[in-house]
Amino acid sequence: MPTVLVLLADGFEEIEALAPVDLLRRAGIEVTVASLNENRHATGRSGITTHADAALSAVLEQAFDLVFLPGGAGVKNLRADGRVVETIRRQHAAGRWLAAICAAPTVLHDAGLLAGRRYTAHFSVANELSAILAGERIVTDGRITTSRGAGTAVEFGLHLVALLTTADKAAEISKAICF
Repeated sequence: MPTVLVLLADGFEEIEALAPVDLLRRAGIEVTVASLNENRHATGRSGITTHADAALSAVLEQAFDLVFLPGGAGVKNLRADGRVVETIRRQHAAGRWLAAICAAPTVLHDAGLLAGRRYTAHFSVANELSAILAGERIVTDGRITTSRGAGTAVEFGLHLVALLTTADKAAEISKAICF
């Protein structure tokens, strides 16, 4: 069974985090939601507090098939936490999947992983990400997948399901949720 680590920081965009988590879990994928906070809570941009499965400190040494970074205002907290950059660099060095949506591709940029790659992100970070493919909803280049924002969260989640399982599984879930 594939494994996914989702990193939540205060200010995360709820739709971008929880829609893909829901779809991945519907596919039978083992998802660990980890908060940067030791109390395992993270409060999103809309004031919804999520109780994560673990604190990031508890899962730092574990290997995952995919590490997923949701966007929103919490991206500034992801960028400020050295453990996050270390985690994604280790993930990349091992040849495993990385996924980021909205402003979160800036974290991949900070880690030096977007140079020479195709990617997309939210228009609000276009000044930092000069090669952004603003017209693309989802872009996969190598083992890095990026998406634009909350409006692409369901499509992005289904794309991640297809990457980690099969296109048939993603289509089955898409049909079940009337997408």
